[in-house]
Amino acid sequence: MNELKYTLDPYNRLVLDRAGTKSDLSKFRRVIDGRFKIGPKNALIYHIKAPLAGKEGLPHHLKLKGKWDLSENHDLSLTLDKKGRETLGDKITLKGEILDVKKNSLLFAVTTKTKQNTRLTYVLELGGTWKADKYNRLAFHIKKEKGLHDILTFRSAWDINKSHYLIYQYEKAHLLRKKKKLHTLTFKGHWNVTNKSRISYEFSGRSDSAFNFKAKAGVFSGNQIKYELGIGISSRAKPVKRIVTFSGKWKIVKNLGLTFEVKYSDKKPYSMVFGADASLTDKDTISFRLRNDILNKNIGAELELSRKLIKGDGEAFLKLLKSNQETAVYLGMGVKF
Repeated sequence: MNELKYTLDPYNRLVLDRAGTKSDLSKFRRVIDGRFKIGPKNALIYHIKAPLAGKEGLPHHLKLKGKWDLSENHDLSLTLDKKGRETLGDKITLKGEILDVKKNSLLFAVTTKTKQNTRLTYVLELGGTWKADKYNRLAFHIKKEKGLHDILTFRSAWDINKSHYLIYQYEKAHLLRKKKKLHTLTFKGHWNVTNKSRISYEFSGRSDSAFNFKAKAGVFSGNQIKYELGIGISSRAKPVKRIVTFSGKWKIVKNLGLTFEVKYSDKKPYSMVFGADASLTDKDTISFRLRNDILNKNIGAELELSRKLIKGDGEAFLKLLKSNQETAVYLGMGVKF
């Protein structure tokens, strides 16, 4: 009895290998025309356009289960479970490129070839959440059955562009052209400060995705916020250093708190919001001990601002401070002044 085996060709197509067949070579290996799709719970499915007839007839689709991973070449790989290994070996690797990243998904472009020798590119979309691992690397957690997750770890160091967006770049050779191409992934979101030793990058809109990075204690000085952190890369003895610096404007906003307004590339400002214990100094300034605006915890950062910079709602708060010269006044959500 012939043993059916499947492999993957360079164009991401399944190939039937009828082991033990004594027929001529042209019938020994046959390309199965079809394409991959992502099914429920991020299962990998191969939809077959024209199932083979005869004893080795195939269904219209094959469902492959296993553990997702990201190869060193930034290709998607699936280590198959026991049942899948019987016909496809331990692992299959989809060759392509990461096309885009969204707050709850990753888009991967796959190139294939049709029976008419036409090259065709289609997109696979995996669902999940973005997080930072313990080495401050980017990681995509793919949602699976029973609340389980597979993790795609981006092993190179991320960076920040001039517009304050977090970006990830990688190089790889194209499937057809051997020349390497630089790919840039841009994560659309904004930075936030919630702790003296952590800085987060959050996606716009509602999402469970957020990168929470471990860092040295932030420095708050005048119109700047600066954090230093390291990204652990296995190929390097020391972490890759990143310095996250923001320039912006401090404001006091009634019923909100102390805000730091930063402009992004779309020219729309985003405001980090802080609570603060505020008091007057003898240097014509206001001293702020910053707090997390949600948890109301001291984040271990202090800031001094000139009274001349305090305008609008800040003027009313300054009057409140002057009437309580001997004690600090809390500035935060719901505080009336």
